[in-house]
Amino acid sequence: MKLVINGEVQEVAADTLAALMAELDYAGNWLATARNGEVVPVAERQLCRLADGDHIEILSPMKGG
Repeated sequence: MKLVINGEVQEVAADTLAALMAELDYAGNWLATARNGEVVPVAERQLCRLADGDHIEILSPMKGG
């Protein structure tokens, strides 16, 4: 399926957010995730089903100001 991940269209096989993160080699419970503008907590990634065209954001916290 095609997803927009961090602003870039990608073809992926994953059907859940947790599977997507594994497929893209994102590791760490400290990463923030969102699907279609809604935050998805770490505990809900396994249950978060993806659909063709979803917009996914995977963000890392940064220091600074």
